[in-house]
Amino acid sequence: MTNIIEVIKEYFQTKLDDEPKSPLHVGEVMNCWMYLTIMDESSVYLEIGINTTTDDEVKHILMESLEQCQTQANRVRDFLINEGIPLPPTSEQRPKSNPNEIPLGAKLTDEEIINGLSIKTVTAIMQCATTISQAVRNDVAGLFTHALLEKMKFGMNLKEAMKKRGWIKVPPYYYPPGKTNN
Repeated sequence: MTNIIEVIKEYFQTKLDDEPKSPLHVGEVMNCWMYLTIMDESSVYLEIGINTTTDDEVKHILMESLEQCQTQANRVRDFLINEGIPLPPTSEQRPKSNPNEIPLGAKLTDEEIINGLSIKTVTAIMQCATTISQAVRNDVAGLFTHALLEKMKFGMNLKEAMKKRGWIKVPPYYYPPGKTNN
């Protein structure tokens, strides 16, 4: 059976090897800037969550996401530097702190932290898809396809963890007129 990820990787690799490098267009630069900002700001949010939670499973999820965000940010940062593009300003990393010393009214609950992470993951996936669809250069599309697949895999695992805890926010069900509600 054909592995779709391998096919995509081979396709982009073939195109990347043969493509002359034109300068990045303004949309590609903007999308790279946006994604780098999303990853850096998400990293700060994740550090705050790690400093806040006392739940080992939540901490593990946050640390996995933090590692992914930092890796993806570094890839995009290195790409921009190699292209001669200045980097966007972002927030500073947070120092480690003791979650038991934070007053209850000043910190998010584990459910709030994970739902915030879910929103940030969806935002990153949407930004990757937007960048891929607008990219003219194949190396840009390849960079963001890689990031998209990583985020989608993480998102599926996150959704399972949220289901297990009952933390998924589900809109009201829609029942078409005339259909029974069973």
